[in-house]
Amino acid sequence: MRSGSSLYAETAYSHFPLHFHFPYPFIPPCFDKLDTSLPTSSFILYNNHMPSTIPILRARRERRLAKRHKDEARTRSLLLSAGMLLSLLTAALLLAAALFYAELTRGLPSPQLLPILLTPPDGLLLQPTRITDRTGENVIYTFAPSDSPRRYIPLGETNPQHLPSFLADAVIARYDPNFWKHAGYNLISITNYQSHDTLAQRLVSDLLLFNEPPSLRRALRERLLAAQITAEFGRTQILEWYLNSANFGHHAFGAEAAAQLYFGKSATELTAAEAAILAAVSESPSLNPHDTPQTALERGEETIRMMSALGMLSDEATANALGESPRFQPPPPTPPGPAPAFVNLLLAQLDSQFPRERIERGGLTVISTLDLDLQKQASCVTTFYTARLAGLPDPLIECDSLRYLPALPPGLTVANSSASAIVTDPKTGQVLALVGETLQAQETPLVGAHRPGSSLDAFIYLTGFTRGLSPASLIWDIPGKTSVQNFDGVYHGPLRLRVALANDYPAPAAQVLAQMGAENVTRIASSFGVSREEQLSLLSAAGAYGVFAQEGVYFGQDVGGDFEPVTILRVEGGDGSVWLDWSTPQAKPVVTPGLAYLVNHALSDTSARLGVLRESNVLNVDRPAAVKLGQTADGLDTWAVGYSPLRVVAVWTGSHAKSDLSPRAPAVLWNALMQIASQNLPREGWALPPDVSVMNVCDPSGMLPTADCPYLVSEVFLNGNEPLQPDNMYRRFQVNRETNLLATVFTLPQLVEDRVYLVVPPEARAWAESAGLEIPPASYDVIQAPQIDPDVNISSPALFAEVSGEVKIEGTAAGEDFISYRVLVGPGLNPQEWVQVAEGSVSVTDGLLAEWDASELNGLYAVQLQVVRSDQRVDTAIIQVTVQ
Repeated sequence: MRSGSSLYAETAYSHFPLHFHFPYPFIPPCFDKLDTSLPTSSFILYNNHMPSTIPILRARRERRLAKRHKDEARTRSLLLSAGMLLSLLTAALLLAAALFYAELTRGLPSPQLLPILLTPPDGLLLQPTRITDRTGENVIYTFAPSDSPRRYIPLGETNPQHLPSFLADAVIARYDPNFWKHAGYNLISITNYQSHDTLAQRLVSDLLLFNEPPSLRRALRERLLAAQITAEFGRTQILEWYLNSANFGHHAFGAEAAAQLYFGKSATELTAAEAAILAAVSESPSLNPHDTPQTALERGEETIRMMSALGMLSDEATANALGESPRFQPPPPTPPGPAPAFVNLLLAQLDSQFPRERIERGGLTVISTLDLDLQKQASCVTTFYTARLAGLPDPLIECDSLRYLPALPPGLTVANSSASAIVTDPKTGQVLALVGETLQAQETPLVGAHRPGSSLDAFIYLTGFTRGLSPASLIWDIPGKTSVQNFDGVYHGPLRLRVALANDYPAPAAQVLAQMGAENVTRIASSFGVSREEQLSLLSAAGAYGVFAQEGVYFGQDVGGDFEPVTILRVEGGDGSVWLDWSTPQAKPVVTPGLAYLVNHALSDTSARLGVLRESNVLNVDRPAAVKLGQTADGLDTWAVGYSPLRVVAVWTGSHAKSDLSPRAPAVLWNALMQIASQNLPREGWALPPDVSVMNVCDPSGMLPTADCPYLVSEVFLNGNEPLQPDNMYRRFQVNRETNLLATVFTLPQLVEDRVYLVVPPEARAWAESAGLEIPPASYDVIQAPQIDPDVNISSPALFAEVSGEVKIEGTAAGEDFISYRVLVGPGLNPQEWVQVAEGSVSVTDGLLAEWDASELNGLYAVQLQVVRSDQRVDTAIIQVTVQ
């Protein structure tokens, strides 16, 4: 072999010439197993004697390189894709974490609020929340156990007046044993949203996140803020804040207020045993020395043992603390407020917006809707009303408004009765006064819901009005129509719906209910916020009827999911910020002005009221006012709900035992309160809406009047629902005045007189007779055959003959002074309408007078022959026939 850029080998395979070009001496891979000990000449191959294998080897090498490159490219691609995917995933996680954190911290209160709330410059803590009347000047309720201001007392012996260290130790031992070790929060009970395991978390929950509902988001925000305030302000400051702001029950916030309330001393003077009791109370404020004194003592001893176990008290100090006998101060007297029931209702509505504990904690002013002067007058009048109803002497109190209170029904005394009342402004949806249930002249803060009875029957009639009925529609209040009995035990016969509604007759209401369907009535009543099947509160009653007062629009607020009148105008913070503003009402359309007007017109119609309601004038005030009375079948619950466009007054009076109680009793109180509430207000009524028409109708049918209708009344209708048919109840009859029987054609004219009767259907005849109603005779006068006049008579058909088809009428029409004759026929025994079938100017004697086509007729008919004389005298002859 020779060196150089070419190598030639010659072997036994000389017919395969190979030609290699290498930049350095090289042994091809195919020869790596040759015996290199042979002479070089033995490897010389002649190029022109064997084919070259270099392209093959090169192709193989290129394929291997290409595969290697492809594998390397695939690996690089996979690694790049994995890196990109990992990068995207990391970016997504970071973005999600950023978004989560942004959402978690969105609207997060600033920790700087705590020193503003809890470190006052003048040493006074958040002062008790006050509730005022609508002027904002008169306080009607304060969340405080006493009039003393709340004081801030620091920790640390460097301060002359400081909280004792064992009070701080007791709170830590009881509530947060690891207080000095953790970062301000605890993750163990994060899924228990009601748990606040550290003092820092408790501060955040009570003062910063109080208005957020329990959730995982709130739990995370609470712990985030707890960590922030711990890091920013330090544990000692948090402990001091907690001791000066904790809830110790009975509106005592802070250790100083609690020590004064329960022990009658300053918190700086507390003993170890007293401090242990307060620490336990701060954990569970309801287990306080006033409500559960023995439990409070036991929990105090338990706290002392916990302190001892944690090394906070020596054995001697523990024994001394357990040996103490703490003495509790009696609860301070609670002076009665001017509107206890109103305050309770206000707090219930306030609870739907803010946690009660945050309100009680203080620093707020709640400006209510209360008209304090009206409240005092309403309370005073109700006190006298209940005393008189119970048969007691008048209370010895001043009551200038007593002059508005009418007398109770004669002889009415219900010893165990109670009453409550509400006054609202339907235009603003605000409660102006609320008198709690007053029993024998003693007002309570309670206002319960009661059975509505018939007080909501207006919604039955309203449902009828939506389906074509009107206040003029006729209904028969007679036996057999319904099993429901009227409260007076009397059936009232034919009535317009307005009369049944105005007089609280439940039997007609039951008929309308059956016609309309209970489900339809329930649906309409529910749109007003009431239900005939559930208990009714004064607030709901006033709100529902206030819709009618405001022509179909409900003004109020959405309070915890219920739309109702409100007791709150505004809630303001100590810094003047507005927490809640209900001074502008929401408007909720419920029914059309036309439908509301129909109800208003019926309930305010003094002429529709009958019996004692009309005689006593107990529902009449000095302005247009609609009133709906109501009671239960057993008489234990009675109602009077009335309204004008500017005021709604609802009164309930009830009894615990069977009595003579009726809606006339609450109507007396309603009358007084409506007059008191309406003082200095304009006398407004309800304007006629464009979709309502007014027209005269016949009473009681409600149909178009006729000449025979004796009673015309003005009625209101929705456009398109006016009556089109004339009245058919009042009808004129001709009666024999001697026999009082229906006159016939044979009754002597001088005995016949016209009478108008109210015609009742057959099913009402028995009621009409029992009620003494004059009804038309059912029988005709006795028929006597008249004497035959030879010059004027009908000879065929014979009297009472049966005829059919073409009837030939024969007889005589003659005599002196004859001018003409005519033949007439009419239906019935005493026809009121006659039809002429023939006439003639030539006298007839025993001949054909007329031919009468009776083929389309049936029943009893009279045939009359009239002969006119020259002196204008008319002679007649009449027969009665039956047409088959």
